[in-house]
Amino acid sequence: MLARASALLLAFLVASAFSACGRKAPLDTPYEAAVEARKEAERNDEPVPAEPAKPVEDRPFILDSLI
Repeated sequence: MLARASALLLAFLVASAFSACGRKAPLDTPYEAAVEARKEAERNDEPVPAEPAKPVEDRPFILDSLI
């Protein structure tokens, strides 16, 4: 009985921890994050990071059709 209660408590704690992870918004690409960092540095009168390189066109991969 104690083992079952412990297992349920552990499962509840793990589920609670994972439910709080993450961000409820679309993901930022590295390019978008770098552009945003430049804008924020300009707004705060801080040293501005280097201009980010434009992203390369995404090429299809042979296993993409499986996903």
